[in-house]
Amino acid sequence: MTDYTPIFSALGYLLIFLGLVGAVVPLLPGPAFIWLGVFLWAWGDGFVRIGWPTLLFLGVLTLIAWGVDITFSLISSRKAGAGWKSIGVSILTGIGGGILLSFIPLIGSILGAIGGAIGGLWYMEYRAKGDKELATQAVRGYIGGVLVSMAVEMGAAVLMILVFAWQAFV
Repeated sequence: MTDYTPIFSALGYLLIFLGLVGAVVPLLPGPAFIWLGVFLWAWGDGFVRIGWPTLLFLGVLTLIAWGVDITFSLISSRKAGAGWKSIGVSILTGIGGGILLSFIPLIGSILGAIGGAIGGLWYMEYRAKGDKELATQAVRGYIGGVLVSMAVEMGAAVLMILVFAWQAFV
């Protein structure tokens, strides 16, 4: 019988790293990747050092970070006057920008996602309202919400990694 522990460990570490990156990259579910990475690592370890109570706690942190991310981004955009159509286009252009510049490792995806989301939101708001200042105001609100949600997501990601390290290695 083959021992898959090293494979699960390597995949777990890779997903945890991608999750940490995802905490600052828009549209990349950082805490979800961390949770999945910890789960794979724990599975490879036979759930000896990390069990279901820890995975449940990390899962709750993941859901909180995800909820805050969506809530702050949407609420701040709406509060600044952005319409739902503009927000939807912003999400799509963010994904498109991230994919378009993905040939530049990591930085390209980050800049493409941010630029695409901001550009899409501004364009749709300008098109809907015909006023550059109102479009810019909506973008400022969106950026504020994204920064707050990014800070919460980064805090959750760091906490998740610390809990993982504490359970796995201490």
